[in-house]
Amino acid sequence: MTTGSLKPSKEKKSRKSKQVVVLDEKTPLLPTKKDGVDGGFDEFDGASFTGAVFNLSTTIVGAGIMALPATMKVLGLVVGIAMIIFMAFLTEASIELLLRYSRTAKSVSYAGLMGDAFGKYGRMLIQLCVIINNIGVLVVYMIILGDVLSGTTSSGIHHAGVLEAWFGQHWWNGRFFVLLITTLVVFAPLASLKRIDSLGYTSALSVALAIVFLVVTVGITVFKLISGTVLMPRLFPDVTDLTSFFNLFTVVPVLVTAFICHYNVHSIDNELEDNTQIKTVVRTALSLCSSVYVMTSIFGFLLFGDATLDDVLANFDTDLGIPYSSLLNDVVRVSYAAHLMLVFPIVFFPLRLNLDGLLFPSARPLNSDNLRFASLSIGLIAVVFLGANFIPSIWDAFQFTGATAAVCIGFIFPAAVTLRDRYGIATNRDKILCIFMIVLAVFSNAVAIYSDTYALFKKNPTQRE
Repeated sequence: MTTGSLKPSKEKKSRKSKQVVVLDEKTPLLPTKKDGVDGGFDEFDGASFTGAVFNLSTTIVGAGIMALPATMKVLGLVVGIAMIIFMAFLTEASIELLLRYSRTAKSVSYAGLMGDAFGKYGRMLIQLCVIINNIGVLVVYMIILGDVLSGTTSSGIHHAGVLEAWFGQHWWNGRFFVLLITTLVVFAPLASLKRIDSLGYTSALSVALAIVFLVVTVGITVFKLISGTVLMPRLFPDVTDLTSFFNLFTVVPVLVTAFICHYNVHSIDNELEDNTQIKTVVRTALSLCSSVYVMTSIFGFLLFGDATLDDVLANFDTDLGIPYSSLLNDVVRVSYAAHLMLVFPIVFFPLRLNLDGLLFPSARPLNSDNLRFASLSIGLIAVVFLGANFIPSIWDAFQFTGATAAVCIGFIFPAAVTLRDRYGIATNRDKILCIFMIVLAVFSNAVAIYSDTYALFKKNPTQRE
């Protein structure tokens, strides 16, 4: 992903007015206008507001939503919901800083903005972080799909997958084979699309499937509330000593990952028909996703309480104590599995773009080089597939990516660009906010890493015994 700019004589507002863009080594990998690089863009007049909202919403609502009920188990409902809302506002503020400095620097990519502020190494650093984060997120998607379709084992208890429940255990519905077929039949074709706006309809469908999951979960919980079979949930965290206090911070990487969408904002902005709407797109998408997050966290935790697993979908394999329990379990799991399949290419798109920018910074645009495009796509899909078969749980993946790459992408880098303030446009309020974001991000994630490491070393002696 490289830095680029348009002719200074005319400000970019609508894609409907045809303008000529000079192509050189600084042209962005994602076209910002209709150009002649790839004939496939000749009829592209820009993405709609609705399509942009759905694409950004799909970027946000991915696998993180499945781990949010488990964060309520750690924080309690009151603190947990407050943290989700707080993270939404903090995310909106960091994206606003990114967009403001991108406009001023005439950067059409996150990497271009980091390059403008910190030079070549700044550009390479953000590209590396996006690669690490997105690989981790896609691995989580595949892990969840494996859990849903083939089952998972937690604390010695096996939770049967949908295919296991329907057909029994066979070699062809084992995790490896199911993920292999899903990768070849679903992920590979969707990942072969060269323009993110081509995914507008699949994004809309994926958001609809996420809402189906939410509606069914809410309906089940309300039924059980009326029948009086839901226990009173814990409202506040249970802090008894210093270790339990530090354990509260382990949810921070999960919450950070749940809201990371910064790597796709520029791509969506570049394709938006009227890019003055991008701030409204961001606010609309964040409002929609925050509402879904809050509802899922409340009703998911109410439904399963302290038995909530790291991946709440794995809880939907038992008798829920309501009519048609088995059918509803399958609807919940299958609808969200389909949602993740459709989200996969949205996250894969910037992953491929950033890896290409890191490895081939001076090459011609990726969408005009089919061999490079195919090679990167195949290599990345293979890495994600292997990771999903060897990493044990989504909580482990979230802890790693959320505490490292995700927090840099979402908060540390936007704050660093603002504090660098090459163009003198930062206000005192901006600088105070940025210092707060950096201190909060570094402290919270450092404590989270310490707590996870401590728990790991404390657990190992027990396992050896």
